[in-house]
Amino acid sequence: MTSQRRVISIQPGQPASDGAGVRLNRVIGGPGLERFDPFLMLDEFSTDNPDDYIAGFPPHPHRGFETITYMIEGRMRHEDHLGNVGLLGSGGVQWMTAARGIIHSEMPEQESGAMRGFQLWLNLPAKDKLGEAGYRDIPASEIPRINTASGVEVVVIAGEFDDGEIRQAGAVQRPHTQPQLFDLHLPAGSQVSPRLADGQRVMLYVYEGSLELPGANAQAAGAGRLVRLSDEGELHLTSAQGARVLLIAGTPLNEPIVQYGPFVMNSREEIEQALRDFRDGVLA
Repeated sequence: MTSQRRVISIQPGQPASDGAGVRLNRVIGGPGLERFDPFLMLDEFSTDNPDDYIAGFPPHPHRGFETITYMIEGRMRHEDHLGNVGLLGSGGVQWMTAARGIIHSEMPEQESGAMRGFQLWLNLPAKDKLGEAGYRDIPASEIPRINTASGVEVVVIAGEFDDGEIRQAGAVQRPHTQPQLFDLHLPAGSQVSPRLADGQRVMLYVYEGSLELPGANAQAAGAGRLVRLSDEGELHLTSAQGARVLLIAGTPLNEPIVQYGPFVMNSREEIEQALRDFRDGVLA
Protein backbone atom coordinates (compact mmCIF):
# COMPACT_ATOMS: atom_id res chain seq x y z
CA MET A 1 0.00 0.00 0.00
CA THR A 2 1.41 3.37 -1.03
CA SER A 3 1.96 5.78 1.82
CA GLN A 4 0.65 9.32 1.92
CA ARG A 5 2.62 12.40 2.74
CA ARG A 6 2.09 13.17 6.39
CA VAL A 7 1.55 16.53 8.04
CA ILE A 8 4.68 17.76 9.84
CA SER A 9 3.36 21.13 10.98
CA ILE A 10 0.56 23.65 10.57
CA GLN A 11 1.46 27.23 11.33
CA PRO A 12 0.00 30.71 10.87
CA GLY A 13 1.77 33.60 9.22
CA GLN A 14 2.90 36.60 11.23
CA PRO A 15 2.08 40.28 10.62
CA ALA A 16 5.08 42.11 9.18
CA SER A 17 6.06 45.29 7.40
CA ASP A 18 8.58 45.66 4.58
CA GLY A 19 9.66 48.13 1.94
CA ALA A 20 8.47 51.62 2.83
CA GLY A 21 5.86 50.32 5.26
CA VAL A 22 3.87 47.80 3.21
CA ARG A 23 1.84 45.57 5.53
CA LEU A 24 2.32 41.85 4.96
CA ASN A 25 1.56 38.43 6.34
CA ARG A 26 4.97 36.69 6.58
CA VAL A 27 4.28 33.00 6.09
CA ILE A 28 7.89 31.79 5.77
CA GLY A 29 10.91 33.76 6.96
CA GLY A 30 13.23 34.03 9.91
CA PRO A 31 15.08 31.35 11.91
CA GLY A 32 15.06 27.73 10.79
CA LEU A 33 15.05 28.34 7.04
CA GLU A 34 16.61 24.91 6.47
CA ARG A 35 13.21 23.39 7.25
CA PHE A 36 11.81 24.98 4.07
CA ASP A 37 14.87 24.53 1.80
CA PRO A 38 14.95 25.55 -1.09
CA PHE A 39 12.41 28.23 -0.12
CA LEU A 40 13.50 31.23 1.92
CA MET A 41 10.46 33.43 2.36
CA LEU A 42 6.77 33.63 1.51
CA ASP A 43 4.89 36.90 2.00
CA GLU A 44 1.18 37.40 1.44
CA PHE A 45 -0.21 40.86 0.81
CA SER A 46 -3.97 41.30 0.82
CA THR A 47 -5.75 44.59 1.46
CA ASP A 48 -8.11 47.10 -0.08
CA ASN A 49 -6.70 49.90 2.07
CA PRO A 50 -4.18 51.89 -0.01
CA ASP A 51 -2.45 53.05 3.17
CA ASP A 52 -1.21 49.46 3.55
CA TYR A 53 0.57 49.37 0.18
CA ILE A 54 0.81 52.80 -1.44
CA ALA A 55 4.44 53.46 -0.32
CA GLY A 56 5.57 50.31 -2.12
CA PHE A 57 9.12 48.99 -2.23
CA PRO A 58 11.60 51.71 -3.28
CA PRO A 59 14.96 50.67 -4.81
CA HIS A 60 16.69 47.91 -2.84
CA PRO A 61 19.29 45.22 -3.58
CA HIS A 62 19.22 41.41 -3.71
CA ARG A 63 21.89 38.74 -4.20
CA GLY A 64 21.95 34.95 -4.19
CA PHE A 65 18.36 33.83 -4.89
CA GLU A 66 15.23 34.27 -7.02
CA THR A 67 11.99 36.11 -6.30
CA ILE A 68 8.60 35.05 -7.65
CA THR A 69 5.81 37.61 -7.34
CA TYR A 70 2.30 36.38 -8.13
CA MET A 71 -0.38 39.06 -8.34
CA ILE A 72 -3.99 38.01 -7.84
CA GLU A 73 -5.43 41.53 -7.84
CA GLY A 74 -3.83 44.90 -8.44
CA ARG A 75 -0.92 46.35 -10.41
CA MET A 76 2.75 46.70 -9.47
CA ARG A 77 5.50 48.33 -11.54
CA HIS A 78 9.01 46.82 -11.59
CA GLU A 79 12.16 48.72 -12.53
CA ASP A 80 15.77 47.63 -12.02
CA HIS A 81 19.31 48.86 -12.63
CA LEU A 82 19.67 46.51 -15.62
CA GLY A 83 17.03 48.53 -17.47
CA ASN A 84 14.15 46.09 -17.08
CA VAL A 85 10.70 47.60 -16.70
CA GLY A 86 7.54 45.58 -16.20
CA LEU A 87 3.96 46.03 -15.11
CA LEU A 88 2.64 43.15 -13.04
CA GLY A 89 -1.14 42.94 -13.43
CA SER A 90 -3.85 40.67 -12.07
CA GLY A 91 -2.99 37.01 -12.61
CA GLY A 92 0.56 37.78 -13.71
CA VAL A 93 3.94 36.67 -12.38
CA GLN A 94 7.33 38.34 -12.17
CA TRP A 95 10.26 35.94 -11.95
CA MET A 96 13.49 37.67 -11.01
CA THR A 97 16.86 35.94 -10.67
CA ALA A 98 18.96 38.18 -8.44
CA ALA A 99 22.06 35.96 -8.69
CA ARG A 100 25.18 38.15 -8.34
CA GLY A 101 23.13 41.25 -7.82
CA ILE A 102 20.14 43.32 -8.83
CA ILE A 103 18.77 46.59 -7.51
CA HIS A 104 15.08 47.04 -8.18
CA SER A 105 11.90 48.77 -7.08
CA GLU A 106 8.33 47.48 -6.92
CA MET A 107 5.82 50.31 -6.77
CA PRO A 108 1.99 50.18 -6.90
CA GLU A 109 0.42 51.43 -10.12
CA GLN A 110 -2.83 52.23 -8.34
CA GLU A 111 -4.02 54.61 -5.67
CA SER A 112 -7.16 52.73 -4.66
CA GLY A 113 -8.71 49.29 -4.82
CA ALA A 114 -7.56 45.86 -3.71
CA MET A 115 -3.98 44.66 -3.94
CA ARG A 116 -3.54 40.98 -3.35
CA GLY A 117 -0.80 38.50 -4.06
CA PHE A 118 2.32 36.68 -2.91
CA GLN A 119 6.08 36.92 -3.09
CA LEU A 120 8.14 33.74 -2.76
CA TRP A 121 11.92 33.62 -2.40
CA LEU A 122 13.65 30.61 -3.98
CA ASN A 123 17.28 29.83 -3.18
CA LEU A 124 19.97 29.37 -5.83
CA PRO A 125 22.68 26.70 -5.61
CA ALA A 126 26.12 27.94 -4.55
CA LYS A 127 27.49 27.62 -8.09
CA ASP A 128 24.82 29.99 -9.45
CA LYS A 129 24.73 32.63 -6.72
CA LEU A 130 27.19 34.86 -8.57
CA GLY A 131 25.81 34.11 -12.03
CA GLU A 132 24.00 36.46 -14.38
CA ALA A 133 21.00 38.33 -13.02
CA GLY A 134 17.75 38.13 -15.00
CA TYR A 135 14.12 39.14 -15.08
CA ARG A 136 11.00 37.80 -16.74
CA ASP A 137 7.54 39.34 -16.79
CA ILE A 138 4.81 36.72 -17.40
CA PRO A 139 1.28 38.04 -18.08
CA ALA A 140 -1.73 36.00 -17.00
CA SER A 141 -2.41 35.04 -20.64
CA GLU A 142 0.87 33.08 -20.72
CA ILE A 143 0.27 31.08 -17.55
CA PRO A 144 -1.58 27.79 -18.17
CA ARG A 145 -4.93 27.24 -16.46
CA ILE A 146 -6.50 23.80 -16.50
CA ASN A 147 -9.51 22.10 -14.96
CA THR A 148 -9.36 18.59 -13.52
CA ALA A 149 -12.11 15.98 -13.81
CA SER A 150 -13.41 16.94 -10.36
CA GLY A 151 -13.65 20.62 -11.30
CA VAL A 152 -10.49 21.91 -9.61
CA GLU A 153 -8.94 24.83 -11.47
CA VAL A 154 -5.14 24.78 -11.47
CA VAL A 155 -2.97 27.76 -12.35
CA VAL A 156 0.34 26.13 -13.32
CA ILE A 157 2.95 28.76 -12.61
CA ALA A 158 6.08 26.60 -12.40
CA GLY A 159 7.01 22.95 -12.84
CA GLU A 160 4.51 20.44 -14.18
CA PHE A 161 1.07 19.53 -12.89
CA ASP A 162 0.23 15.83 -13.21
CA ASP A 163 -2.69 14.08 -11.53
CA GLY A 164 -2.55 10.92 -13.61
CA GLU A 165 -5.15 12.21 -16.06
CA ILE A 166 -3.89 15.65 -17.02
CA ARG A 167 -0.30 16.78 -17.48
CA GLN A 168 0.48 20.42 -18.00
CA ALA A 169 3.85 22.17 -17.99
CA GLY A 170 3.96 25.47 -16.17
CA ALA A 171 5.09 28.85 -17.43
CA VAL A 172 8.52 28.46 -15.79
CA GLN A 173 10.96 25.57 -15.46
CA ARG A 174 14.04 25.85 -13.27
CA PRO A 175 16.96 23.44 -12.81
CA HIS A 176 18.39 22.19 -9.51
CA THR A 177 15.53 23.29 -7.21
CA GLN A 178 12.86 22.10 -9.71
CA PRO A 179 10.12 24.29 -8.19
CA GLN A 180 6.48 23.34 -8.50
CA LEU A 181 4.13 26.28 -7.92
CA PHE A 182 0.40 25.79 -8.44
CA ASP A 183 -2.59 27.92 -7.45
CA LEU A 184 -5.37 25.41 -6.72
CA HIS A 185 -9.02 26.51 -6.69
CA LEU A 186 -11.05 23.70 -5.11
CA PRO A 187 -14.86 23.99 -5.30
CA ALA A 188 -16.83 22.63 -2.34
CA GLY A 189 -16.73 18.83 -2.31
CA SER A 190 -13.84 18.53 -4.76
CA GLN A 191 -10.51 16.74 -4.51
CA VAL A 192 -7.17 16.79 -6.27
CA SER A 193 -4.13 14.50 -6.22
CA PRO A 194 -1.04 16.17 -7.71
CA ARG A 195 1.86 13.82 -8.33
CA LEU A 196 5.10 15.08 -6.81
CA ALA A 197 8.51 13.46 -6.80
CA ASP A 198 9.71 11.82 -3.62
CA GLY A 199 12.41 13.91 -2.03
CA GLN A 200 10.71 17.20 -2.82
CA ARG A 201 9.85 19.50 0.04
CA VAL A 202 6.10 20.19 -0.13
CA MET A 203 4.05 22.97 1.48
CA LEU A 204 0.48 24.13 1.16
CA TYR A 205 -0.66 27.66 1.94
CA VAL A 206 -4.42 27.99 2.35
CA TYR A 207 -5.45 31.54 1.54
CA GLU A 208 -9.20 31.03 1.29
CA GLY A 209 -11.61 28.46 2.70
CA SER A 210 -10.57 25.25 4.41
CA LEU A 211 -8.59 22.21 3.29
CA GLU A 212 -8.80 18.66 4.61
CA LEU A 213 -5.33 17.21 5.04
CA PRO A 214 -3.94 13.77 4.26
CA GLY A 215 -3.19 11.18 6.94
CA ALA A 216 -4.93 8.95 9.44
CA ASN A 217 -5.68 11.76 11.89
CA ALA A 218 -8.41 13.99 10.52
CA GLN A 219 -7.05 17.52 10.30
CA ALA A 220 -8.07 20.66 8.48
CA ALA A 221 -6.25 23.89 7.71
CA GLY A 222 -8.13 27.15 7.39
CA ALA A 223 -7.19 30.37 5.68
CA GLY A 224 -3.86 31.85 6.70
CA ARG A 225 -2.24 28.50 7.56
CA LEU A 226 0.91 26.97 6.09
CA VAL A 227 1.02 23.17 6.06
CA ARG A 228 4.42 21.48 5.80
CA LEU A 229 4.33 17.88 4.58
CA SER A 230 6.77 14.98 4.59
CA ASP A 231 9.11 14.53 1.64
CA GLU A 232 7.71 11.20 0.42
CA GLY A 233 4.36 9.65 -0.45
CA GLU A 234 1.24 10.48 -2.39
CA LEU A 235 -0.79 13.63 -1.90
CA HIS A 236 -4.59 13.68 -1.80
CA LEU A 237 -6.34 16.96 -1.02
CA THR A 238 -10.05 17.51 -0.43
CA SER A 239 -12.19 20.47 0.56
CA ALA A 240 -15.71 20.12 1.85
CA GLN A 241 -16.33 23.88 1.90
CA GLY A 242 -14.10 24.98 -0.96
CA ALA A 243 -10.59 26.42 -0.79
CA ARG A 244 -7.88 28.31 -2.62
CA VAL A 245 -4.43 26.95 -1.97
CA LEU A 246 -0.87 27.59 -3.10
CA LEU A 247 1.02 24.33 -3.56
CA ILE A 248 4.75 24.96 -3.23
CA ALA A 249 7.27 22.17 -3.78
CA GLY A 250 10.95 22.00 -4.61
CA THR A 251 14.10 19.94 -4.35
CA PRO A 252 16.21 20.89 -1.32
CA LEU A 253 19.73 22.12 -2.04
CA ASN A 254 21.08 20.90 1.31
CA GLU A 255 23.63 23.71 1.38
CA PRO A 256 24.40 26.18 4.17
CA ILE A 257 22.01 29.15 4.25
CA VAL A 258 23.36 32.45 5.57
CA GLN A 259 21.00 35.41 5.22
CA TYR A 260 21.42 39.07 5.99
CA GLY A 261 18.37 41.02 4.87
CA PRO A 262 18.20 40.94 1.05
CA PHE A 263 21.37 38.84 0.66
CA VAL A 264 21.35 35.03 0.88
CA MET A 265 24.66 33.23 0.51
CA ASN A 266 26.46 30.16 1.87
CA SER A 267 28.87 31.80 4.30
CA ARG A 268 29.30 34.87 6.48
CA GLU A 269 32.29 35.91 4.37
CA GLU A 270 30.13 35.95 1.23
CA ILE A 271 27.56 38.11 3.03
CA GLU A 272 30.27 40.55 4.07
CA GLN A 273 31.45 40.68 0.45
CA ALA A 274 27.89 41.42 -0.72
CA LEU A 275 27.66 44.29 1.76
CA ARG A 276 30.99 45.70 0.55
CA ASP A 277 29.97 45.35 -3.09
CA PHE A 278 26.69 47.16 -2.45
CA ARG A 279 28.47 49.91 -0.52
CA ASP A 280 31.03 50.32 -3.31
CA GLY A 281 28.43 50.31 -6.10
CA VAL A 282 29.64 47.04 -7.67
CA LEU A 283 26.95 44.65 -6.48
CA ALA A 284 26.20 43.45 -10.03
